[in-house]
Amino acid sequence: MKYEAVIGLEIHSELKTNTKIFCGCAIEFGAEQNTHVCPVCLGLPGVLPVLNRRVVEFAIKAGLATNCTINQYSKFDRKNYYYPDLPKNFQTSQYDLPIAEHGYVDIMVEGKKKRIRLTRIHMEEDAGKLVHSGTNIKDSASSNVDYNRTGVPLLEIVSEPDMSSAAEARAYMEKIKSILEYIDVSNCRMEQGNLRADINVSLRPVGETALGTRTEMKNINSFKALEEAIAYEIERQTEVLEDGGHIVQETRTWDPGRGVTLSMRSKEEAHDYRYMPEPDLPPILTTTEEIEAYRKALPELPDARRDRLEKDCGLSEYDAGSITASRPMADYFDAVTAVGADPKLAANWMMGELAKKLNEESKSISESPVEAARLGKMIQMITKGTISSKIAKDVFAAMWTSPDGPEKIVKDKGLVQITDTKELEVIVRSVIDANPKPVADYKSGNKKAIGALVGQIMKQTKGRANPALVNQLLATELEK
Repeated sequence: MKYEAVIGLEIHSELKTNTKIFCGCAIEFGAEQNTHVCPVCLGLPGVLPVLNRRVVEFAIKAGLATNCTINQYSKFDRKNYYYPDLPKNFQTSQYDLPIAEHGYVDIMVEGKKKRIRLTRIHMEEDAGKLVHSGTNIKDSASSNVDYNRTGVPLLEIVSEPDMSSAAEARAYMEKIKSILEYIDVSNCRMEQGNLRADINVSLRPVGETALGTRTEMKNINSFKALEEAIAYEIERQTEVLEDGGHIVQETRTWDPGRGVTLSMRSKEEAHDYRYMPEPDLPPILTTTEEIEAYRKALPELPDARRDRLEKDCGLSEYDAGSITASRPMADYFDAVTAVGADPKLAANWMMGELAKKLNEESKSISESPVEAARLGKMIQMITKGTISSKIAKDVFAAMWTSPDGPEKIVKDKGLVQITDTKELEVIVRSVIDANPKPVADYKSGNKKAIGALVGQIMKQTKGRANPALVNQLLATELEK
């Protein structure tokens, strides 16, 4: 029997507010353990929470950017469970009346568009962090708890089970990450836990509509881990079903070292949490006028920006998608073309030489030593014929380690392209005279032999000769 996977994601995104969701404690990654805490986020007796209004603003923006309906009446609830990293023994979250519902995003996988529906987006507080003595919870003899993260504001973005492969799940999470970056509500630094996912996976026979028993994998915080965990879980569940077994509904953890998922505990249902309305927080009321004001304030989103780069700049679907996947990358591209650089050349340089150098030095595009304006001016010099594409690589390398503009570098190093016909004609004739074999090969019908002659001319001119003009002059001389 053949099985198909059914996958849904619960993405948790830490919001880039200055303070926690219900108190004034600062948010700082990597701070000394248990230093950003107070009676409110520690849940001490007699304290009352006060909602951070910026959290509501960010939640509404995220809902609008993912095509959700914003609920004008929303409330908080207590999600009751007992765990060492939860000092109050309940998490303040949202249950039946979340801030946003019924949205969607479109993803592209293998050239095909697919719509992934969003069930809901809700606000909640983060729990603390368990610091295990071993490599993970399964092999640890003890754990300490750091409450700095307790009360950090989160958005939980819950999808429908509309994905059927690890590739689709990755594309969906990448799209959510991109949108959150564009609307500037989260840093989305996955290595810091700013963005992580709980993955629900089940299998069912191909052709059936009923859902199979699902397992959940918690706190996956990299795209690589997401794909590997899903692939393993599909394989594991397939083997269980083909051997006549039954899938147990449970929470599992991903062990990246061994490349396997491990059972942690049975999977809870909503009723297990005994949700109740939060009595210490009033409901959230949002007017139509406020919602529309937030909608108008949204920036150009990834899909709209990709369409613009395809239509207005003539970029391919692939190039436009790659550039707009990240807001810093898209902003850099717009800044390069703003100084007059050819859009297609700009895309080639960004995805070629620039990406190569950034990868070599493990830098993000925001850390690039070559600012967008300088790259744009260099590309203009290529278009105008001032420098060749080959010389441009030397200019780019010089800009990487120097604050000088491309014009100064070209002038100081004498790199201006030779376009003077008479000057090149002299060099062409001397190269022809000095290389009888490729000349003879060319005249006997091997037209590719001209490449050796072009190479000699470029060597003599240190790459400064205009390649198109060199080819033209060589062909003219050789045909005589």
